[in-house]
Amino acid sequence: MSNFYEERATMIAAGDLQEFVPFGRDHCKHHPNALNLQLRQLQPASELWSSDGAAGLVGSLQEVTIHEKQKESWQLRRGGSKIGEVDYDEELYVAGNMVIWSKGSKSQALAVYKAFTVDSPVQQALWCDFIISQDKSEKVYSSAEVEKCICILQSSCINMHSIEGKDYIASLPFQVANVWPTKYGLLFERSTSSHEVPPGPPREPLPTMFSMLHPLDEITPLVYKSGSLFGSSRVQYVVDHAMKIVFISTDPSIVMTYDTVQCLHSVWVLRKVKAEEENAVLKFSEQGGTPQNVAPSSSLTANLRSLSKGDSPVTSPFQNYSSIHSQSRSTSSPSLHSRSPSISNMAALSRAHSPASGVHSFTGVQRFNLSSHNQSPRRHSISHSPDSNSNSSFLAPETEPIVPELCIDHLWTEAITNIREKNSQASKVFITSDLCGQKFLCFLVESQLQLRCVKFQESNDKTQLIFGSITNIQAKDAAPVEKIDTMLVLESSGNLVLYTGVVRVGKVFIPGLPAPSLTMSNAMPRPSTPLDSVSTPTPLSKLLGSLDEVVLLSPVPELRDSSKLHDSLYNEDCTFQQLGTYVLSIRDPVRNRVTLELSNGSMVRITLPEIATSELVQTCLQAIKFILPKEIAVQMLVKWYSVHSAPGGPSYHSEWNLFVICLMNMMGYNTDRLAWTRNFDFEGSLSPVIAPKKARPSETGSDEDWEYLLNSDYHQKVESHLLNRSLCLSPLEVSQIKNEDLSQNLSLDSSTLLFSHIPAMFFVLHLVYEELKLNTLMGEGIHSLVDLLVQLARDLKLEPYLDHYYRDYPTLVRTTGQVCTIDQGQTGFMHHPPFFTSEPPSIYQWVSSCLKGEEMPPYPYLPGICERSRLVVLSIALYILGDESSVCDESSHYLSRITPAPQKSQAEQEENRFSFRHSPSVSSLAERLVVWMANVGFTLRDLETLPFGIALPIRDAIYHCREQPAADWPEAVCLLIGRQDLSKQACEGNIPKGKSSVTQVLSSDVPSGTETEEEDDGMNDMNQEVMSLIWSEDLRVQDVRRLLQSAHPVRVNVVQYPELSDHEFIEEKENRLLQLCQRTMALPVGRGMFTLFSYHPVPTEPLPIPKLNLTGRAPPRNTTVDLNSGNIDVPPNMTSWASFHNGVAAGLKIAPASQIDSAWIVYNKPKHAELANEYAGFLMALGLNGHLTKLATLNIHDYLTKGHEMTSIGLLLGVSAAKLGTMDMSITRLLSIHIPALLPPTSTELDVPHNVQVAAVVGIGLVYQGTAHRHTAEVLLAEIGRPPGPEMEYCTDRESYSLAAGLALGMVCLGHGSNLIGMSDLNVPEQLYQYMVGGHRRFQAGMHREKHKSPSYQIKEGDTINVDVTCPGATLALAMIYLKTNNRSIADWLQAPDTMYLLDFVKPEFLLLRTLARCLILWDDILPNSKWVDSNVPQIIRENSISLSEIELPCSEDLNLETLSQAHVYIIAGACLSLGFRFAGSENLSAFNCLHKFAKDFMTYLSAPNASVTGPYNLETCLSVVLLSLAMVMAGSGNLKVLQLCRFLHMKTGGEMNYGFHLAHHMALGILFLGGGRYSLSTSNSSIAALLCALYPHFPAHSTDNRYHLQALRHLYVLAAEPRLLVPVDVDTNTPCYALLEVTYKGTQWYEQTKEELMAPTLLPELHLLKQIKVKGPRYWELLIDLSKGTQHLKSILSKDGVLFVKLRAGQLSYKDDPMGWQSLLAQTVANRNSEARAFKPETISAFTSDPALLSFAEYFCKPTVNMGQKQELLDLFSSVLYECVTQETPEMLPAYIAMDQAVRRLGRREMSETSELWQIKLVLEFFSSRSHQERLQTHPKRGLFMNSEFLPVVKCSIDNTLDQWLQAGGDVCVHAYLSGQPWEESQLSMLACFLVYHSVPAPRHLPTVGLEGSTSFAELLFKFKQLKMPVRALLRLAPLLLGNPQPMVM
Repeated sequence: MSNFYEERATMIAAGDLQEFVPFGRDHCKHHPNALNLQLRQLQPASELWSSDGAAGLVGSLQEVTIHEKQKESWQLRRGGSKIGEVDYDEELYVAGNMVIWSKGSKSQALAVYKAFTVDSPVQQALWCDFIISQDKSEKVYSSAEVEKCICILQSSCINMHSIEGKDYIASLPFQVANVWPTKYGLLFERSTSSHEVPPGPPREPLPTMFSMLHPLDEITPLVYKSGSLFGSSRVQYVVDHAMKIVFISTDPSIVMTYDTVQCLHSVWVLRKVKAEEENAVLKFSEQGGTPQNVAPSSSLTANLRSLSKGDSPVTSPFQNYSSIHSQSRSTSSPSLHSRSPSISNMAALSRAHSPASGVHSFTGVQRFNLSSHNQSPRRHSISHSPDSNSNSSFLAPETEPIVPELCIDHLWTEAITNIREKNSQASKVFITSDLCGQKFLCFLVESQLQLRCVKFQESNDKTQLIFGSITNIQAKDAAPVEKIDTMLVLESSGNLVLYTGVVRVGKVFIPGLPAPSLTMSNAMPRPSTPLDSVSTPTPLSKLLGSLDEVVLLSPVPELRDSSKLHDSLYNEDCTFQQLGTYVLSIRDPVRNRVTLELSNGSMVRITLPEIATSELVQTCLQAIKFILPKEIAVQMLVKWYSVHSAPGGPSYHSEWNLFVICLMNMMGYNTDRLAWTRNFDFEGSLSPVIAPKKARPSETGSDEDWEYLLNSDYHQKVESHLLNRSLCLSPLEVSQIKNEDLSQNLSLDSSTLLFSHIPAMFFVLHLVYEELKLNTLMGEGIHSLVDLLVQLARDLKLEPYLDHYYRDYPTLVRTTGQVCTIDQGQTGFMHHPPFFTSEPPSIYQWVSSCLKGEEMPPYPYLPGICERSRLVVLSIALYILGDESSVCDESSHYLSRITPAPQKSQAEQEENRFSFRHSPSVSSLAERLVVWMANVGFTLRDLETLPFGIALPIRDAIYHCREQPAADWPEAVCLLIGRQDLSKQACEGNIPKGKSSVTQVLSSDVPSGTETEEEDDGMNDMNQEVMSLIWSEDLRVQDVRRLLQSAHPVRVNVVQYPELSDHEFIEEKENRLLQLCQRTMALPVGRGMFTLFSYHPVPTEPLPIPKLNLTGRAPPRNTTVDLNSGNIDVPPNMTSWASFHNGVAAGLKIAPASQIDSAWIVYNKPKHAELANEYAGFLMALGLNGHLTKLATLNIHDYLTKGHEMTSIGLLLGVSAAKLGTMDMSITRLLSIHIPALLPPTSTELDVPHNVQVAAVVGIGLVYQGTAHRHTAEVLLAEIGRPPGPEMEYCTDRESYSLAAGLALGMVCLGHGSNLIGMSDLNVPEQLYQYMVGGHRRFQAGMHREKHKSPSYQIKEGDTINVDVTCPGATLALAMIYLKTNNRSIADWLQAPDTMYLLDFVKPEFLLLRTLARCLILWDDILPNSKWVDSNVPQIIRENSISLSEIELPCSEDLNLETLSQAHVYIIAGACLSLGFRFAGSENLSAFNCLHKFAKDFMTYLSAPNASVTGPYNLETCLSVVLLSLAMVMAGSGNLKVLQLCRFLHMKTGGEMNYGFHLAHHMALGILFLGGGRYSLSTSNSSIAALLCALYPHFPAHSTDNRYHLQALRHLYVLAAEPRLLVPVDVDTNTPCYALLEVTYKGTQWYEQTKEELMAPTLLPELHLLKQIKVKGPRYWELLIDLSKGTQHLKSILSKDGVLFVKLRAGQLSYKDDPMGWQSLLAQTVANRNSEARAFKPETISAFTSDPALLSFAEYFCKPTVNMGQKQELLDLFSSVLYECVTQETPEMLPAYIAMDQAVRRLGRREMSETSELWQIKLVLEFFSSRSHQERLQTHPKRGLFMNSEFLPVVKCSIDNTLDQWLQAGGDVCVHAYLSGQPWEESQLSMLACFLVYHSVPAPRHLPTVGLEGSTSFAELLFKFKQLKMPVRALLRLAPLLLGNPQPMVM
């Protein structure tokens, strides 16, 4: 076989020559660092700066480049592997200390991607992908996420830089000879220095190969599994120094090694160690199983351990061991192994102990404790005597063994040759596959100039590789050309030869490199430059000789006759040497590009031509390759490649002709004699030289030559030329050769390669033809293919196929043509494959039969080639036949897979690509179909290229799904059904937070001009666009901003009375300002609520915190009033809490989705000490929005040690809120330090400020929220009643501590009620009840007894409980523990007392808390009406309470009116507050009305004459509480009535209005506009707990008051806020808009399931109450979010700013543009149907669709022009079609309508040359009359019509008319001739075919079976035709012909 190829000197022309210089080299020259360093090394400094420094510099520069030349290296790989990406080269270049990674190709500019400079010279740089996964099992490696890294090896450490920007350094415990990237990580080879002593008997050899699976993992030794003779295999470390790795591949994961002793190559498979093997290695069996005796394992593992630790090298053995000690502590801390990104950098730092500490000055040997040379006897005793004490003590911490991670199994070793070559190690190894996909492992042994190729393949079960025999190819160098499955081999003679596998393809000719000398090259001028003396890089053209010569240098004409290709003009043996430049080696292969190194030192990059460029040729080659046996396929492809790639190869458009000729020659045709192939014009008009005919033995020529010229296209061109006519040359008569003559002398040569496979090839090409019919873009290709198929079908005498082609292309297929005879004797050689069918498979026919409901045989298909056919068949089976299983399993009953020759049984099972993941939400067939198509990767673009009749069922399914899609379909499905709104939603769902485009949609970055001048008031970042949609009628948002801003001075309006002196007036003004400042300081809390989570900070800028402005301006002169003038006394520290709140408000603007890291938080730390309070608040805010978890522990410690009280409060509360309910241990420790009760009794007394203790206690509650943790609960229970200590400890502000303990206890046991597990002995409820009502103090049990032995010296409390301190905490604790449990017995404890005597014992304030607590426990009893509120008031109060409007007081001795009225208002306030909690965030109307009434009542009481009885303070408190409850109910809604109340109270500044009331009023205002209307409150248990802390109804008296309640807790409302705003965003314009929502509530005990309509953007009710949400039509496409399946989807939408994408339906306007809906397209049309098309003006369409295609269609095809005439009718048709498409929402049907119309017109003009359009119309008609479609219409009668019902009958009718007219006008004769098999006239060809196709007339070969002759009646015909399945209406047309009845029976 090989000599057959040797004699043929085919040449392959390589294209695209470029001079190649590694890009990094150029970049390095300009690298400042390296340059300067080397200049310094080269010259003394004085010379550098001398006067003639310039010259010196230049000289040194040259030295530098020379200096670098020696040690540079580079490697290339393919970049851009994604589909559709241009592939380019990536280069990794190493020189000195630098590594440069660049990307680029000839079409993309080269650019440096990354450059690295390291401290010591780089030994090696490589790319490696590490798997990031905790679970290290084998299966992870197929799917896990990868960290792509670049690894740089230096002598003492290895640096790894990931693309994401993480850097790791691992120090190396030994000298590394080589690093290899593997599928699993890195593999290291330890370098074994020559003087390393082979270990003596007692010593254990060290492993030589190690692996590292991730930069943070340890370096572990590699093990191998050796199969012994008896089948027992052992696992051992790889310790053999003779084994060197020469090659590692990742896929398949194999390693090739070379044994330097035996001089053999072996292949191993690399895999993960199995668990049982780990143990086997670690047990390390004692009996000597290896040649060396095995030492006790402890010493080995210790040794390995120290070796992997990377300890600093030291000389004395003792120091060495001690260093192991010290390092074991530092390195093995557990946190280093956790892979969380936040500590990776620290981990990397601590990993590399000190890479630069001079480590590399030691040799590798000295770094091992066991293999260094000072073998003192003492040292021996340490390491090897098992009984010596020192040994055990030293090694104790280190004996934990290292577990190996990778293992190699032996696969193959080459056969032992007789002659041992000492240095036969392979210098280059690669894996290549041949053109048929067989794989070879090739390795180049340079010493013998041999390339050895081993064929290998996977075993059938895919578990192992099987290696075959070895083939040697003589070669000096080689490289794989992966893209075209070949390899390039450099022979020793200097020739470049292309091989595929081991089959030689041909020589490679490089234009411009001097070719092997040509016969005519002596006459040529020599290239101008002598090529040897090239020293500087010259331009490419000079280097390779000028390009004109290049053209002349390739005198190979285009070869027409491939069977005689070896008559070529080249001599075989010539090499390049004669011209001095030849190829030295081949390197850097990427895809089909490779670099040649030339002998003169320059390099050239060449591109090898692809196998085929045109799609048609590629498809045909694929199909033929699939069907032929592999050896023949390879030969066929080799032959084609050498023809196709000959120098001066074909242009793109003549490639097909070349392919046909090549193929037919290989089948045995003589293409010169065939009329249609003879006239192929190869270069088109590019070259007038017609390819030379094959050389003849006779020189004289013959008549045939003359005929040939006359028949040539060139002759015809000249004939028709103008010049010809003007010269009056008479055209020559071409003697027409009769077909008969030709057919005699044409026969096939049966000895050719493919002769026996003609039938198989014909059949697959026919299937390719059917496949191409399904792609409307391949029309041209079909025409070309038909010619070839017709020729083959004629010669194979396949009449049915000929008939089939005739019906498709009547004008192309003549009835008669040239036939090439095949000898009868040789037909036996033809191999007829089993899948060959005598009936031609036709995809149109198959679909048509399905639509009619007839049975069809399965359709044959070629896997991987006819994918469209497969898709169409399966989708029709699913959608029309309704077979759900068709797309699930190996769909065999609709498709028959074609497999090549049967002996190759392993047909690749690539079906599983289409495994259908059955998604639960898919019910109907249409949905099944659409989801399946999207899974298979079918896109809209594919759909557009399907013919319209075939695509119709798919479009119908899409139309179905578009109406009611499921909300959770993946993005691809939504794109396919044309719902961009859904696909955008789906794709936003996958984007990580912070990067989504949603935030851009909804972030307003236009601060209006006015604000930029003034200072920032902290509210600029609100999203104006959405807020203006929510509150569109008025300016309430501006009003809120005005009320809440604290950055501008206030107006101080004081009238100067005449009696006031100026000094007094100034004091008066300042006193007034002090009053106003009480309000200003209370504003930030409200502002924080208003701006909640509205801002994404820029990580490079600090967060802007608006300043708190406490100055005033006095009119009329606008003079500044200041508090610091010293005229009046200002309380100290007045502003400290106000600035804390200001900091919180600023910090809460940051959205939880923002990207923030620890560094940014620290970076915000202010420089000035006076801003520390703001920063403290900022830290607390970061905790509340969850960012504080990112703050490093170090920094937290830093802040707490400062001892700044506010910072500690903010930090502790923030951290606890961020870790809500996690029981995080580290945070618990942090908090415990600040709570004396949680410290051990003997610990030192820490002086913790009281407020910090309070914060820490609440923090404990947050961290343990809902956990019912027993110890915590016990401590907190005791702390509620903590007595004051002896030395004034715990004496001040005891109330707030007790309250905090109560709140914390409530949180810990939140909602657990009576089932507090394991706490029954604590008697929690009884103890709390005692705290609430008082009684004897019990003695403290437990550990804190001795702390409280001595009572306080100041406070005499006696032994009873101080209820005033403990009651509030205990009451709220009970409320939270029994929250929503409806526990009556506990609730009765909390009942307000109903006798006057008992009332005197309770503070009225506490009645508020008791009422609140009782209502929260009896959650379900709360009703939103005033009757229920009053029912909480005990009877005695109700009867005797005064109504405040009365003038005189009723006089009564025994009743204390004051007590009664105070109790009355507080109980009502408590009931109102509970109402607020119950209906928080619900906007419940009755609750709102009820609370609003009470708020109004309290406002009137305040101004009532006898308000003094109740006390204004009490009334103000109650009013604030009611206002807060009102705001809670209306949270986020911005209700106007509540806003008016708040605004009114904002203006009240004198009298009783203190800081606390302002705080309450502005909190109410903030809650009302929570988060700018995007947030609302939740009523979950944890939210209620948070709100109880935040809204505790006792307000501070002044700004520093923390006695009863710590002010910082007011901000915990954040934990109750949840995003519930849904903002529809128009997907086309990307702007927020209005849309109508229908919200369905689940049924509850109070109401049935109900529906409500809301106009979005709107706040949704709480999600757990809802069943579903639906965007309603008619304006927008419907969209359903079903919450019964889970709320996750909706929650993620709401958390991403609530953006819900919606899409306007065509013909509709948005609600903003057209509020009433009177301007829509449908509303404009007139009722009467006829005027509709006229009324529709094309101009108006732009308002109703944004589709550019439709707009241009209206513009160009529907606009009337001046003199229309004939076209008016067409224009009307187009307009009405466009109208139909737009209103019925089926714009995609517009092309189908127009195509059908054009087809009908063409048929009417008798111009139809191909029948495919008629087929499509037929399929459309059949689809609409199919049974499945009719059934669907009955089930969905309301559904829009997919195609206009009036259009189809008209189409059908006009086709019928045209064909019937043709029949009457003489067509019947033709039909008769056709049916009886006689010839008919040419002119009727196309109409006859149309008739046959449209009426499904069977082919004549079927008719005789029926026995037509002798039928007398129509009934008989009907009966006979039943089995032919011919429609009745067609039979009616045929009946007259068949019955011999002259008049046709046309209906």
